[in-house]
Amino acid sequence: MNGKKVAVLGATGLVGREMLHTLAERDFPVSELISLASPRSAGKKIIYRGEELTVRAVAEDSFKGVDIALFSAGGKTSRQWAPAAAASGAVVIDNSSAWRMDSDVPLVVPEINAEDIAMAKNKGIIANPNCSTIQAVVVLYPLHQAASLRYVNISTYQSVAGTGVAALKSLREGARAAIDGGEYKDEVYPHNIAFNLLPHIGAFDEEGISEEEWKMVNESRKIMHIPDLRVSGITVRVPIFRCHGESVTAQFERPISPDEARGILSKAPGVVVRDDPANAEYPLPIEVAGKDDVRVGRIRRDTGLDNALAMWIVGDNLRKGAALNAVQIAEKLL
Repeated sequence: MNGKKVAVLGATGLVGREMLHTLAERDFPVSELISLASPRSAGKKIIYRGEELTVRAVAEDSFKGVDIALFSAGGKTSRQWAPAAAASGAVVIDNSSAWRMDSDVPLVVPEINAEDIAMAKNKGIIANPNCSTIQAVVVLYPLHQAASLRYVNISTYQSVAGTGVAALKSLREGARAAIDGGEYKDEVYPHNIAFNLLPHIGAFDEEGISEEEWKMVNESRKIMHIPDLRVSGITVRVPIFRCHGESVTAQFERPISPDEARGILSKAPGVVVRDDPANAEYPLPIEVAGKDDVRVGRIRRDTGLDNALAMWIVGDNLRKGAALNAVQIAEKLL
């Protein structure tokens, strides 16, 4: 297979570094790798396949000859540079929220809607979904195929890795200060995250619904092609370093038993069922960190809705929630 010239914009960030690691780990055919970032990160050194690369500042000529460009540098940067990269002939796989709801841009989870990648010819851009959305739909879609999903309620428990490197430092130093009885002023979140829970991810609208909560609503509908799907819930930042947990209630058109759901999910791509609560076996962030699969457990009959199941889902937000999903899309492009 011929190698591809690949650019990674945001190469010094948590997701950018995970993209480099994932490309190498999955032996993606790279003939040349271009590491890009903002001017303030230019000159930094990163390692790819044991080789030290110098990070370049993104510029107009950065994407010349590039086949695939993986972006993880925020929405403003993506809006500026994705069209430029596409105009240079690259296919952009963008991890920000900038293009997700653009009707001409596919929003892709390869296990669900890989065929939508063909839409990339419209703008040369493919959107990588929100991390929490990805791990939810990977589990929900196989159940939808069996019993027709009608309504989903999701409460998220999202790690600080979703905010970036500074948030990891904030949790670490805030926890140390709290244990030592000292003072700490969190400069990343509106309140200290250490030993705390923040029901605040993204800006709130006039109804008090957060940006992250709207992502869960709109992206789920687009990825699974269920435009009338009812989605509700709350998104919460929790004081763990990596991996997101989700408490999910899903209602279907027809009855579906927990045993049937376990059977379906045990065969679903990218999903691992870990469900023996009597023996304290269920998905844990500390065990899922660094893993590619999304894990589901505590699958049970919902006690409040007809034809409904409740479950607990855990995924690594830097892996399947970001870097791995992007690289899987790139693999489909091959």
